[in-house]
Amino acid sequence: MNSNFLLTPITYLKNVGPNRAEVLQKELGIYLFKDLLQLFPNRYLDKTQYYTIDQLQNSGADVQVVGKIIHIKTVAQKRGKRLVATFGDGTGQMELVWFRGHKWIRENLKLNEPYIVFGRVSRYGNMLSMPHPEMELLAVHQKGLKIAMQPIYPSTEKLSARGITNKVLSQMIQQLFIDCKGQFPEVLSPKILEELKLISKSDALLNIHFPKNQELLAKAQFRLKFEELFFVQLQLISKKILRKKKIKGMPFTNVGNYFNTFFKKHLPFELTSAQKKVIKQIRNDLGSNAQMNRLLQGDVGSGKTIVALLCMLLAMDNGFQACLMAPTEILAQQHYLGLKELLGDLEVQIELLTGSTKKSKRKTIHEDLENGQLHILIGTHAILEDVVQFKNLGLAIIDEQHRFGVAQRSKLWHKNETPPHILVMTATPIPRTLAMSVYGDLDISVIDELPPGRKPVKTVHRFDSNRLQVFRFIKDEIKKGRQVYVVYPLIQESEALDYKDLMDGYESIVRDFPLPEYQISIVHGKMKPLDKDYEMQRFVRGETQIMVATTVIEVGVNVPNASVMIIESAERFGLSQLHQLRGRVGRGAEQSFCILMTGHKLSQDSKTRLETMVQTNDGFEIAEVDLKLRGPGDLMGTQQSGVLNLKIADIVKDNPILKTARYHVIQLLKEDPGLEKEINLPIRKAYQNVVQNKAIWNYIS
Repeated sequence: MNSNFLLTPITYLKNVGPNRAEVLQKELGIYLFKDLLQLFPNRYLDKTQYYTIDQLQNSGADVQVVGKIIHIKTVAQKRGKRLVATFGDGTGQMELVWFRGHKWIRENLKLNEPYIVFGRVSRYGNMLSMPHPEMELLAVHQKGLKIAMQPIYPSTEKLSARGITNKVLSQMIQQLFIDCKGQFPEVLSPKILEELKLISKSDALLNIHFPKNQELLAKAQFRLKFEELFFVQLQLISKKILRKKKIKGMPFTNVGNYFNTFFKKHLPFELTSAQKKVIKQIRNDLGSNAQMNRLLQGDVGSGKTIVALLCMLLAMDNGFQACLMAPTEILAQQHYLGLKELLGDLEVQIELLTGSTKKSKRKTIHEDLENGQLHILIGTHAILEDVVQFKNLGLAIIDEQHRFGVAQRSKLWHKNETPPHILVMTATPIPRTLAMSVYGDLDISVIDELPPGRKPVKTVHRFDSNRLQVFRFIKDEIKKGRQVYVVYPLIQESEALDYKDLMDGYESIVRDFPLPEYQISIVHGKMKPLDKDYEMQRFVRGETQIMVATTVIEVGVNVPNASVMIIESAERFGLSQLHQLRGRVGRGAEQSFCILMTGHKLSQDSKTRLETMVQTNDGFEIAEVDLKLRGPGDLMGTQQSGVLNLKIADIVKDNPILKTARYHVIQLLKEDPGLEKEINLPIRKAYQNVVQNKAIWNYIS
């Protein structure tokens, strides 16, 4: 079959036409034949197995049962009637229920004749019932053509309204198979097919859409998942190799005055072994001739800022400038003040550039950058503007990387003739599974221990009924001179309710913590920015002991004296949010506490989240659990990375397949870096189709 055949617009498929094509494009993103081929079923109805009534569970699964109708009756209900048939098979009885079409159904049902019924079983009172079953007389069923495993495709309301049902989609795909004669070009090499005992591409596509049994379906799924993850990894690893070859970096060979003076005289504390290990990795990168692209991850408070500063001083020792870019003004300001304090009297010129920097100040900054007087620039997106020109930018550090898109990062590349070294920092622990896939083209460093003297935060879960004990505990902590956060969730759908929860909570705290003995700050979304700042500052200065707030405090407020974090309705928060909030306490040397408050009614996922928080402080473990609960889509804003537009594989569930694919890609590129050997031509051809644009974008992570 000609591979271009699959690039035919979907309009040209038999029985589709322009109207249907338009709906398929809008709703499912199906433009070409190949898109339809890659519309994989969400699930399958297994019609290979027949159950007896005593085997049935209240599981919500679709099942097939053979039996007879023993009795039929009509039951009145609040609105209208329902038709109920008692269905038995010798092992037990269940009910078949219809809410509409009674007359016709009743006339056509045959008592005491063997039927095959198919549908979803649920428990109603003490009886199992199957509403609106598919029914067929056993004699008719035995004669007919059987689709063993019926595929169920993704659908939307609009598709159903336009008559594009599951059956119609299945027919379209059947038509495509007939037109192609079931033959599709192979995209993997014979060697890989042989090593992993994979079925061919044609067999895999046939058995994903029309599987005969569970075993063939499993083989088809494995083959297609492997292929998808194989090409993702091939893209990432080739990009990394290419970049190291093509893009020459600026070797930082000198460890000079700036670095040594700071290290010996200004370092506020001994570095942890994790920090030392990371600095060593970065030094190796900077000393080689290639451009560094490294991701540095570490939990809140693990000391990434120190590592970033030491790298900037290395750049200065080699005659280069450095910049640090943060996603918000508050964070940029915190970095600026923090670094200024660390540098003390060292002769380093450092400035802050944000959207609110005054015009006159901007002008000076621009001039000092261009003539090289300014060593380090901290800022927000404002750094990316074309007017900001460096004399010789050697190192660009990006904080909280997932907030910046590819286009923005490419601008940093163009700030110098030779692209600067890039260090990307994040406090959102990225599970190792995701890091391998999304950031497979970056080298990864992890700071996985806290600085000495920092005690991990003790976390407990308490029900609302224990509130008085919790208040007693808070009073004891305040007596010791500590401060307390009380955080309420924000659910966008109902601002009024949120506000009511917050105000009710605030009032109950005011009752239990009366003036003048206790001072309380409150911060929420309805306040003016100036009032928010004023309340925040009172808390930072220690004038108030309790801060009642919605989640606005998540990012960037550092109060070392705050030692208790109470999270109300903790079951409404996601795991990563809970972990971020917990990171707001425990900044000082005292033991800190995080108390998760909930009602008694909790879903299974909520229980898992709360148990995880109580058991561990390790951001990576938490991220792994979060990934399992939520899936990869929203965890990292992965969609913007553009790499992960997966059709069938799931990064979490299919992690073992991902590892296998990654191993085979590395082996392949070792043996045949240019994919020139005859055996690898199918891979090369398919890869060229995947990577159409050959711009500099390909080198930018």
